[in-house]
Amino acid sequence: MSKTGFDQDALAQQFAQASTKQGEALRQAVQQATLKALQGRELTLKSVRDAVRATTKAASAGAAKSGLPATDVEALLSKAVEGMDAALVKAVEANRRALEQFVDQGVELRETKMKKALADIEKMEDALYGGVDKAIADAGETLQGPWASALEGLKVKGSATGSSATAALEQLTARSREAVRQGRARAQSTVDAWMDHYTALARGVLIGMSEGLEASEAAPGAATKKSASRARKS
Repeated sequence: MSKTGFDQDALAQQFAQASTKQGEALRQAVQQATLKALQGRELTLKSVRDAVRATTKAASAGAAKSGLPATDVEALLSKAVEGMDAALVKAVEANRRALEQFVDQGVELRETKMKKALADIEKMEDALYGGVDKAIADAGETLQGPWASALEGLKVKGSATGSSATAALEQLTARSREAVRQGRARAQSTVDAWMDHYTALARGVLIGMSEGLEASEAAPGAATKKSASRARKS
């Protein structure tokens, strides 16, 4: 395991040995790699960009050795971009859940640190695009075209990260209005103390979400069995 938080060599090998029929498996591998990269640090925009660059770099290293024609490489890299996009949807959700805890305790959206946290959610899509763009610039010449086409394809249809961020901001706004209506408010000193730990809290939420995702992928029937067991006990 490298300092990026995931096994870059293993991911690169998957791309080196992949065929176009394995696109979905690569998408899931990239999603998990990106999530693992995010789990090793506080959930800031810099962390997001760093995680995206690390994942893109590993995918590039493998794709360069695949021996596939450019069109097939582009198809696989499109799956890689989708995987990173899916991971950042989880990051947006983790931020939203963390911020909800503050909103429910009476922290208002107009507070300075809260406004910055909301702005960071809004910029998550830009962090995705920027991270891939940076990695494309560092990729080999033969991969820059396929990567650019893959990224442009996501931009044209719109990222799930962007739509998730919009939905998250709408949900938080509605929740904040309800808190104001009920007269909940916190002193500035309390707000500052809480918000100082916000990115660490969001990271903790993301880790919990990621572990749940891994468990469900490893044993898709586990939830059903658990529910059946509970039903028998009741």
